[in-house]
Amino acid sequence: MPQIIVLPHEEICPDGTVFDADSGTSICDALLQNGIDIEHACEKSCACTTCHVYVREGFDSLEESDENEDDYLDKAWGLEPDSRLSCQAIVDSEDLVIEIPKYTINMVSENH
Repeated sequence: MPQIIVLPHEEICPDGTVFDADSGTSICDALLQNGIDIEHACEKSCACTTCHVYVREGFDSLEESDENEDDYLDKAWGLEPDSRLSCQAIVDSEDLVIEIPKYTINMVSENH
């Protein structure tokens, strides 16, 4: 069973965490199931960028993003080459190291 290592995030996960994740589960669902309250304003339908994460390790084990996800990623705050929408990135068999961006579009517009 692969592990997800979440790097510390000041608001969402201050100490970071490590947990086991089921293969075939989205990163977003795995985070939510393990008490990491990542935003997902579109209810995981690939219609926003609030669940944007950086996959610092294990990126190549994920299926490639599709055109719809890529279009939304282009709008994400702080886009990097290892960016994914966590609602669309499905855990396979490798461990993943995830970093949650400091801001999302919602966090900036809501003055967090």
